[in-house]
Amino acid sequence: MATDFALALRRFLTAYLAGLRGCSPNTVVSYRDTFKLLVVFFRDDRSIPPETLTLDCVDAGAIVGFLDWLGDVRHNSVSTRNQRLAAIASFFRWMQSQDPARMACCQDILAIPAKRQPQAAVNHLSVEQTRLLLGKPDRSTRRGRRDATLLATLYDTAARVQELADLTVRDVRLEAPAMAALTGKGNKTRHVPLGDNTAALLEAYLAEHHLDGLRHDDDAVFVNQHGRKLSRGGIAWIIAKYQAMASDPVLANAELSPHVLRHSKAMHLYDAGVPLPYIRDILGHVDLSTTEIYARASTEAKRRALEAVYVDIVSDDLPEWNRDAGLLDWLAAL
Repeated sequence: MATDFALALRRFLTAYLAGLRGCSPNTVVSYRDTFKLLVVFFRDDRSIPPETLTLDCVDAGAIVGFLDWLGDVRHNSVSTRNQRLAAIASFFRWMQSQDPARMACCQDILAIPAKRQPQAAVNHLSVEQTRLLLGKPDRSTRRGRRDATLLATLYDTAARVQELADLTVRDVRLEAPAMAALTGKGNKTRHVPLGDNTAALLEAYLAEHHLDGLRHDDDAVFVNQHGRKLSRGGIAWIIAKYQAMASDPVLANAELSPHVLRHSKAMHLYDAGVPLPYIRDILGHVDLSTTEIYARASTEAKRRALEAVYVDIVSDDLPEWNRDAGLLDWLAAL
């Protein structure tokens, strides 16, 4: 017979996350993986097999132990540890409404703080490096034209890699003003404008692949050699292929991924003076504070540049106040 923990977890993942909240399959899988690890922790560290794991076993002390186990045994990063805690907190926030008798226990777990970590720098390419990367595909070949269009669309829309993989012909509008409809986290759709050059590449690409007819509205825009839509791994492989061709050593040695192109677009928009609320809408962020990382990163880069220029102009040599006769006379006269 299933335990109360097993029953509650099944309802949370299916009826609540996938049903009521309409979370994407990737989000549900992420939550599922957190609880798989939690079950393994109880089995291996607490000697509680999955078939006997109940809600009474899962208190704040156990969750703190689980978080420590992630770092000490599995060597997870602080960000991964905090991600697991967020998933658990979501479960127990839901549990409060399902079982009010456990509200105090749930609130003890919700009070567990996330671990602070140093603010990581935003990894992004310069405008020139981005131009070099996007110019690498050989546009005289069919494959090269696909890759050039893919890279241009990924950068121009600042799409998440899964959003690009899921892009269908129906989602692309080439009539002025050209735009792409991207469906992201929580199945939320946003409309992102396309630059003229990207729109021209897409128009030529769709015509070449005979995707510009009405009966192809639901077809994936970017497909592999077998005619199936490209996966996230496939898109990452394409980027890595052209990075390996780069003559710029900084670009060739950069930690490059589809998400770095998303960061790059956001940084370029901010440096060009585009207001943060507009960048937030393009990226599909829920909270403006998430978008502010680009403002902080840009400010820090400007500070380092200014320090490099003015390092020998402004001196930090200050006189000792207690050796300043004029200041001492003024103080004595008060």
